[in-house]
Amino acid sequence: MSEISRVFERLGGEGALIAYVMGGDPDIATSARVIEAVIAGGADIVEVGIPFSDPMADGRSIQAAAVRSLSSGTKPGDVLRMVAAVKKDHRTPIVIMTYFNILYSPGLEKFLSEAKRSGVDGLIIPDLPLDETGEYSRLAKKYGLDIILLAAPTTTPERMKSLVSHSSGFLYLVSLLGVTGARSELKGGTGDLIRFAKRFTKGRIPLGVGFGISKPDHVRTVLESGADAVIVGSSIVNKVAAREKGDEAMLRDVENYVRSMKAATKPAHASKT
Repeated sequence: MSEISRVFERLGGEGALIAYVMGGDPDIATSARVIEAVIAGGADIVEVGIPFSDPMADGRSIQAAAVRSLSSGTKPGDVLRMVAAVKKDHRTPIVIMTYFNILYSPGLEKFLSEAKRSGVDGLIIPDLPLDETGEYSRLAKKYGLDIILLAAPTTTPERMKSLVSHSSGFLYLVSLLGVTGARSELKGGTGDLIRFAKRFTKGRIPLGVGFGISKPDHVRTVLESGADAVIVGSSIVNKVAAREKGDEAMLRDVENYVRSMKAATKPAHASKT
């Protein structure tokens, strides 16, 4: 059983909180401290971005974070070394989110073996179509890395079955069409979309839902609709970007925000005790 699967087993009926941090934003040292803050706030899994120059799935906030990271000189190897340093002190699973060229340039096997040695538990590659995952999936399995695939609001039942059968760790359900970004309100059909996806994932693989989740009420709505995890990214990235009062204040803000989101994942009866 993978470390990501162990998280869902341990939580039982409680939802998992997956928190996204851009590696190297605004620099490697600070982003390592941001990861420490989200873990202290209660994140069950941390998703770490490796910056890429053409992030097709990312909205304005995460694109800006990638620019800051690249401007500071961040390389993929720097992010992997940062993950390795964090994993020396924490058992929290870490998932890498990046684009296929980051893996392809050094060679798939070289990148995946280095990721495994660094303590990475799984990968999300949004620009890699399911039909082209053959070699990637084979090597990821060889190194014991979870293959986290994405489903969209337009995914057909047939495609959903295939995604479930080829995914491990959890299936990432994109809750809306478009790119990442914090929204003040969830799209009206989000609950129906989650219930549709749950028909295929139930009893097979945990269902994580992301894109647009920024408030505790969003977390509760998503979990009550049947999701097993919520993925929060742009709101955390925005807090990292707002550093007017200094890094210490920013880190406290990130930790407190993550703690408030994690509290919303707990069953209602537990939150009253």
